[in-house]
Amino acid sequence: MDVIGSLLEGFATAATPTNLAYALLGVLLGTAVGVLPGLGPAMTVALLLPVTYALEPTSAFIMFAGIYYGGMFGGSTTSILLNTPGESSSVVTAIEGNKMAKSGRAAQALATAAVGSFVAGTIGTALLVLCAPIVVGFAVSLGSPSYFAIMVLALVAVTAVLGSSRVRGFSALGLGLALGLVGMDPVTGQQRLTFDQPLLVDGLDVVIVAVAIFAVGEALWVAAHLRRTAAHVIPVGRPWMGREDWSRSWRPWLRGTAYGFPFGAMPAGGAEIPTFLSYVTEKRFARKPEEFGHGAIEGVAGPEAANNASAAGTLVPMLSLGLPVNATAAVMLAAFTQYGIQPGPLLFDREPQLVWALIASLFIGNVLLLLVNLPLAPAWTKLLQLPRPYLYAGILFFATLGAYSVNLQAFDLGILMVLGLLGFAMRRCGVPVLPLVIGLILGPRVEEQLRTSLQLSGGEVSGLFNEPVAIVVYALIALLLAWPLLAKLLPGRSPARAGAAAEGAPAEPDDERELVSSERSR
Repeated sequence: MDVIGSLLEGFATAATPTNLAYALLGVLLGTAVGVLPGLGPAMTVALLLPVTYALEPTSAFIMFAGIYYGGMFGGSTTSILLNTPGESSSVVTAIEGNKMAKSGRAAQALATAAVGSFVAGTIGTALLVLCAPIVVGFAVSLGSPSYFAIMVLALVAVTAVLGSSRVRGFSALGLGLALGLVGMDPVTGQQRLTFDQPLLVDGLDVVIVAVAIFAVGEALWVAAHLRRTAAHVIPVGRPWMGREDWSRSWRPWLRGTAYGFPFGAMPAGGAEIPTFLSYVTEKRFARKPEEFGHGAIEGVAGPEAANNASAAGTLVPMLSLGLPVNATAAVMLAAFTQYGIQPGPLLFDREPQLVWALIASLFIGNVLLLLVNLPLAPAWTKLLQLPRPYLYAGILFFATLGAYSVNLQAFDLGILMVLGLLGFAMRRCGVPVLPLVIGLILGPRVEEQLRTSLQLSGGEVSGLFNEPVAIVVYALIALLLAWPLLAKLLPGRSPARAGAAAEGAPAEPDDERELVSSERSR
């Protein structure tokens, strides 16, 4: 009953005219960046972090949540109309969605994606309301050794499943942990990795690092690979669905939600795996399996529902444990730090108004997405014709302006340039950038829990293993690291990507294949 009362109070806060305006703004911005290939909600939130310093935290996070949900929604538009996913989680949608568009059913494909996003997002947010307080109640009972082990699991899990090479993933994680050490030791007061530069004593500002890695690095990478001419867009009328379309879509929506939420809530679960599993499931249970590969509506409805349900799932570990499992959650966690709010299990007790208003705004954002984006679908297709040089020049301009506005120091612009080039080089070498950002954010907290655990045990390493939860988590870490070897020993095992190729994954245009590859690596 306390949960229901807190949620109602959250609705009272989120439904104020000011917060409703920020929710609408976030939904529109998120859909816009989701529609544009190469952009994403993580980059948009990173760009807006410096701008939101003057905003009240609740309003800022309501806008960020709208951007997150809107970005997941908008990625389906380019998948369906251009066969070029705007987000890596929308890759599977392109398999059937683009075939529907080419056969003259673009309106139906966009409609089932929109309604499926609404259904899955609403159910996923309801599950978030039920699960997050339970996870918080469990987390507050944990000691430092268990919490340290859980954070190590998050770091290892996110790193191990990204990119084509674990070596590259752990290299990125090492860079992030090293950047997190820059500044003053919180215990001894000794300077670390400052190179006698006084402006580095307080450490690297997470906002500047996020803007550099996501916005500057991605803008340089995409601008270096995409063509200058506008892409050919399949025309679309007002999205609508007939009775048969509704009949064939509602079951995939529910099954996709069942796949997406638990995978999103797991460390490094992401949306790619549940969208693929949803597609395979719908192909197996379809009444007309012969349509798969030629534009089956079930192949759009299920993966899109899984995609948006996973977005709600990722907020469970972020709000209850302070652990980000994807790029957007990592940047939102940086925003908590920006406002001086300590993320973790005590967040629900210390900032209940913010947390429940944020959760309530997710319900409101889902309704806004459906009401706003169905009529505006033709307008979003025109956005795809925006000249790319102007787009990425604007991104670089606002990134520079935002980084300078953090501390009004020209030194920060040098940091922005160096880390932006680092982000570009990482994409060029196929190194995922998400482990770096998560390592930077979680690194100081991991160090704090490690030191606390060792202090409690008098410096004995055995103090890290003196709680049952910690032992179980370390066993999971060992299994995760050893899984590639075990998978090779098991007969008949094949990677999911090979399965995706066998299912007829869409071929990407030559000049945009690099872009989608970089999106997948994130």
